[in-house]
Amino acid sequence: MHITSTSNPRIKAIRALRQRKERERTGLFFVEGIRIVTEAIQTNAEIESLVVAPDLLTSQHARELVRAQQKRGVTLLEVSRALFESIAAKDNPQGIGAVVRQQWADLSGLEDLTGLLRLWLALDAAQDPGNIGTILRTSDAVGGAGVILLGHAADPHDPSAVRASMGALFSQRLVRANWDEFLVWKQQHAVALVGTSGEAEHAYTDVIYPSPLVLLMGSEQKGLSPDQQAACDLVVKVPMVGRSDSLNLAVATGVVLYEIFNQRRHRADAIRLGSEPMSP
Repeated sequence: MHITSTSNPRIKAIRALRQRKERERTGLFFVEGIRIVTEAIQTNAEIESLVVAPDLLTSQHARELVRAQQKRGVTLLEVSRALFESIAAKDNPQGIGAVVRQQWADLSGLEDLTGLLRLWLALDAAQDPGNIGTILRTSDAVGGAGVILLGHAADPHDPSAVRASMGALFSQRLVRANWDEFLVWKQQHAVALVGTSGEAEHAYTDVIYPSPLVLLMGSEQKGLSPDQQAACDLVVKVPMVGRSDSLNLAVATGVVLYEIFNQRRHRADAIRLGSEPMSP
């Protein structure tokens, strides 16, 4: 099907996915770019349709990807260059996009805490979708299982979150829950909960992180409440010596995640050498 009109119902439906209410209503979202579409396909995301502008799609790899998906029966919408540019969220689009179905996991179904994926993130009321996307990317980099979004958080399927995740959105599991549900789950699974606060007694490098573990991060504006800190098994701080009194949420999360990652990596190396686990 070759489409040139901006009033085409399919194109209007894709454009509407820029709005959170429409993404929530349909359970769909739109991604664009060779790398992210490739990641969606390779991780077996549920693709509703591919959108391709032949005049823009110069990559041989991408063209082969499209042909393979067509053979699998995925709907292909072929559009003009101008039409693709009208639905693209970034400049110089690469001529390929996909409408993808969202995948959410249930908190009650997270039973892999004793397996290889022993690290989760919980974000309380994170409001910046770009931060959520960046955190998903970092969690993927350190081998984390996924992100639990607590309270009224930004949408991880927002275009800015999708771009910031660089495809990690498809390899990380996503969960939505309220605080009370999360606490019940935490107690049932005997999982360690580590929070962060500028007022904590211990620096993030001065403790040994247990496993399995959930790292709890507060919102950009308020951080963790006293009740949330009290629910944690351990609260740590990221020391700062400049005039800034806080770090960006994604930066702070990345700093602590990499300390956890490095501790586990060093302990694994020590075990392979037949010695005792190393302290951080």
